[in-house]
Amino acid sequence: MKNSFVELSGRDRATALLDEGTRRELVGPFDNMISPHLEPQGIVPESDDGVILMKGQLEKKNVLVISIESAFQGGGIGEVSGAKIVAALEQVLKDNQNGTTIYPIIILDTGGVRLQEANYGLLSISEIQNAVVAIKKYVPVIGLVPGRVGSFGGMSITSAILSYLIATKKARIGLNGPKVIEQEAGVREFDSSDKDLIWDTLGTKQRSVTGIVDEVVEDSVEVMRDAVSKAISEKKDAKRTEKADFYLSLLDKLDMSKSLNTTEYRNLYKDVKTISHPISEAVSTPDEKAKSRGRLWFEKLTGIKNAETNVSTVLQATVSGKTYIAIVPDPKNHFPRVRNGEAGLQEGFAIANVVNQVIKEDADKENKRPIIIIVDVPSQAYGYKEELIGIHVSLASSAAAYAKARQAGHPVISFIPGDAVSGGFLAHGLQSNRLIALDDDSITIQAMSKASAARITQRTIAELEEATKHVPAMAYDIDNYEKLGALYQLVKGVSSWDADDQSVDKVKKIINEAIDSAKGDANNLHFRYETKIAKESGRVATIKMRQAVADQWRE
Repeated sequence: MKNSFVELSGRDRATALLDEGTRRELVGPFDNMISPHLEPQGIVPESDDGVILMKGQLEKKNVLVISIESAFQGGGIGEVSGAKIVAALEQVLKDNQNGTTIYPIIILDTGGVRLQEANYGLLSISEIQNAVVAIKKYVPVIGLVPGRVGSFGGMSITSAILSYLIATKKARIGLNGPKVIEQEAGVREFDSSDKDLIWDTLGTKQRSVTGIVDEVVEDSVEVMRDAVSKAISEKKDAKRTEKADFYLSLLDKLDMSKSLNTTEYRNLYKDVKTISHPISEAVSTPDEKAKSRGRLWFEKLTGIKNAETNVSTVLQATVSGKTYIAIVPDPKNHFPRVRNGEAGLQEGFAIANVVNQVIKEDADKENKRPIIIIVDVPSQAYGYKEELIGIHVSLASSAAAYAKARQAGHPVISFIPGDAVSGGFLAHGLQSNRLIALDDDSITIQAMSKASAARITQRTIAELEEATKHVPAMAYDIDNYEKLGALYQLVKGVSSWDADDQSVDKVKKIINEAIDSAKGDANNLHFRYETKIAKESGRVATIKMRQAVADQWRE
């Protein structure tokens, strides 16, 4: 197609948005900043790691274009590509804070986390989301979804956090790809061979009438330029992650026992009457609850037995000046895809309301209360209705709320006694100042189950496990996760189910130390690059990329 924006490469898309004579690429192919994690797996790296940074002007406005190249590893985000995006966004933030206005534009053509660098991808995406939340206080962050791959995985969560989202009719947006849902929940839940079903559910037509895409434009370079320029000039902001009450009101009307097609959902969406949905503080009850490591540690840390709120899967309570939040299982939940403790539609929006209420209550206080996230999430929910409604918006709402709380001065501490997987971890844990984990072999930290990761990367599970021996970020255990350098502390001598008085006292002491440590930083996520392990081995490529972007920013 003549003047097609979709058909351009990632670099050409960035170039096409900028005024002639103003373009300058940062850390380009000739800098040869490649991922160090691909060659050990027999994968040929790319000299720009699949992300293009280009500074320039659009209609005489200073902009930074970040373009993700889907032709390399499906646009997946790894350590180097993620660090490149984060470093550039932080330079944008710094400029705007210092009075130099520059607008970021992110072209999303990505499957989310690069599974060959899984846990690096999760860390990087959470850091991208944090930077976006910070920048939005100064200027809108505009997202484009042209087509080809679309926007999936953790980067779909990012897309919901952006100020304004522009797409063509060739785009798709969703948290879980149809093949992953089919792998995790079965073909009856989502048939990945049914292309009409996929486009009807995840395509731009549906997304634009149900609040997930803000503007649909013709596939034309000129039209896309005009739309982006107008969005910047008008400072457009959909405030998508601030609509938790709307979605919780919608979920009240949803009958999960019945089928739901796209037309029925549009009608439901259109007729929602928003009412407030405060989440009650947990109270003790006489009824035994479904056991989980998250519930066990929430109850031990708060002293609340058989804890219960008005949302059965979300526990929250303020005890001794700290707010504790956990996601827990409910075997009878009317949302079947969250019965094992997954993060789903209701969970993300409910947590957003809890955290935003904490921010509001402490707005005028000099000392902000700490928020303790108890992490035990086996994954996000895999379901057709979840994708149709927009589970990525739900998880974005909680992630953005945690980021806003931390940036407002609340120490946000994650304590990991259970699993921390995929979108569930992005929504509930990765926006914390400090990560504390128990040294327990039963804990899984990863971007996707082994079965799904093997299918997506076209490997056997045996081949996947062999690769983890060479790349710690691909491993599923907590000891390999420690090698990335992101942890504040790995707690020795306490197992996930070992919450006796001595163990609880030990964990409480470490949480208090983490709070004191967090109070001394700048409310950002830089601690992850500054630990001894991070500097010596875990985030060496990240640190190198951050310096390269900083050095070239002013040239």
